Amino acid sequence: MGLHLGDEAPDFTADTTEGELSFHDWAGDSWVVLFSHPADFTPVCTTELGRVGQLAAAWADRGVKPIALSVDSVEDHQRWKPDIEEFASASLDYPIVADPDKRVAALYDMIHPNQGDTSSVRSVFIIDPAKKVRLTMTYPKSVGRNFEEILRSVDALQTTDRAACSTPVDWKAGDKIIVPPTLSTDDARERFDDVEEFRPYLRHAALRD
Repeated sequence: MGLHLGDEAPDFTADTTEGELSFHDWAGDSWVVLFSHPADFTPVCTTELGRVGQLAAAWADRGVKPIALSVDSVEDHQRWKPDIEEFASASLDYPIVADPDKRVAALYDMIHPNQGDTSSVRSVFIIDPAKKVRLTMTYPKSVGRNFEEILRSVDALQTTDRAACSTPVDWKAGDKIIVPPTLSTDDARERFDDVEEFRPYLRHAALRD
C-alpha cells in the first residue's frame, strides 16, 4: 500500500554519496524533495539529476533539500556523478541514496512491476518540515520530470500554509490566490488585498507583503 498525503514520510538509514544518512535527522527542519530514478548511467536520469544540480540556488531559496535514490550502489553513483556534472555544468551538492536491497523503494512504493522490471520508477515526494508527505508525483521511466513544476508545487504548498488560502490552476509565485470558501468576503478584504468576487464561492485576492 502506497503512502497517502498527510502520512509521515518513512524514516530510513542508508549509504549515500555523502556518507551514511539517517533521513529524518538529515532533513531537520527543512522541506525535502525525495525523488527516485530507475538506474545509473542512463540518459533520462542523467539529465534529471543534472537539472537538480543546476537549481541549487532555487532549492536553497525555498529552504528545500533535494535527495535522489536508485537501486544502484554508492560506488556506481560516485562513478556516474562526474558524467552528470560535466553534462549539466553544475555540481551535485545533494546526496544520492544507494538502495541495492530496495528497502527504501519498498517503504515508498517506488517499484511498479508493470513498468517492466524491478527498478524504481520516477517517483517524487515533497515532504514538509513536520516530515509529512504533502505531494506525490509518479512518472513512467521513459518521461523526464519537469523540475520547474516541482518548484512551483513547493511554492504553492508554502504559500497556502503561510496564508491559509488556495491556489488556482497554473498559479505561480506572485499570482493572485483563491480565498477559501470558509472566509467571508468582508473578512477576506481584512486579510488580503484586491479581492475580486467572480461568484461567492470563487474569489481571487492578492497576498500582502
